[in-house]
Amino acid sequence: MSIRIENLSKRFGQFQALSPLSLNIEEGAMVGLLGPSGSGKTTLLRIIAGLESADSGQIQFAGRDVTNLHVRDRRVGFVFQNYALFRHMTVAQNIAFGLEVLPKKERPDNAEIQRRVSRLLERVQLPHLANRYPSQLSGGQKQRIALARALATHPEVLLLDEPFGALDAKVRKELRRWLRSLHEEIGFTSVFVTHDQEEALELSDQVVVMSNGNIEQVDTPAQLYAKPNSRFVFDFLGSANIFHGSVGSSVNASANDGTSKPTLTNGNAWIELPVQQNDKLALAEGDLYIRSHRLTLSRDSLAGAHLPFIVVAANPVGADVRVELKADGWDSDALWEVDLTHDQNTRLQFKKGDKVFAAPQTGYFFKADQREPQKFRFID
Repeated sequence: MSIRIENLSKRFGQFQALSPLSLNIEEGAMVGLLGPSGSGKTTLLRIIAGLESADSGQIQFAGRDVTNLHVRDRRVGFVFQNYALFRHMTVAQNIAFGLEVLPKKERPDNAEIQRRVSRLLERVQLPHLANRYPSQLSGGQKQRIALARALATHPEVLLLDEPFGALDAKVRKELRRWLRSLHEEIGFTSVFVTHDQEEALELSDQVVVMSNGNIEQVDTPAQLYAKPNSRFVFDFLGSANIFHGSVGSSVNASANDGTSKPTLTNGNAWIELPVQQNDKLALAEGDLYIRSHRLTLSRDSLAGAHLPFIVVAANPVGADVRVELKADGWDSDALWEVDLTHDQNTRLQFKKGDKVFAAPQTGYFFKADQREPQKFRFID
């Protein structure tokens, strides 16, 4: 079932939780609401569910206006972060509960309820736990049972509020894969809230990035990472190094036709921008954002850039080695991070205190007064 949100807003006293926003969710899509605390993502989810009312705007399910419809009439399944399982009921009784409290005209008979419970326990791969109580389950098992209970009434939309937030990293990863597989098998429309970037990118067909009650960007995970449309999205999504500088004419290199290239300068560091000098960049001041895996490191200064650093640390992080760098002779508000493969690290053998040089492969330049970036490709 598709969801259409138009000009939705919500205030809590003087706090603007949601500025007027609009969003379209296609039938069968899995959409992640991603943002920091206070961004409005949980408020939006609760309004979609009918647990909160909006101050203005409209919500449609498959073209049907549900803005003022009670939560019980919206046919929505909701999974809470704290599972909300009844401690005095067995696993099977918890799953059956939503069916047993339906109005008599809609309620299945007891045999059908038992069949549904059995099918759902098979689907969440926990049929052997039917007679256990929540206190006897692990966190991952509780989350699967909560999801089974939400699916029991055949909801048209499944909503999840930080479903894996209380679980450890390994269990979260396993459950993400399982939920994605279940979603593809059943094909329900689902919306989930998370502040975990990896979770949003791995699970979602589309990610909605939110900040201060506004939608910053809606896109596929690949496009969101490759083409962030604002500083906030770039800062929030993935690790980025920021080179702040002023653009002037290059004295370090020239194009083949003798014309100079604009150069972004900070102290004794500089980066040649791969465009011809033009009025749009002349005398501009701004920030060049560079992903940690889009930098080249060397013990010698590299062509097209002079970015000197001192190595602070080089530590393995999973499949990569993360090198932390301190700016040498120029200003940076934070340490820079560069991700190397283990083979690269073995070959280069950087250690604490070494002087090294970096050059960007790609970067996104935000002028001081500019919301959207200009993308530059430096070297491959």
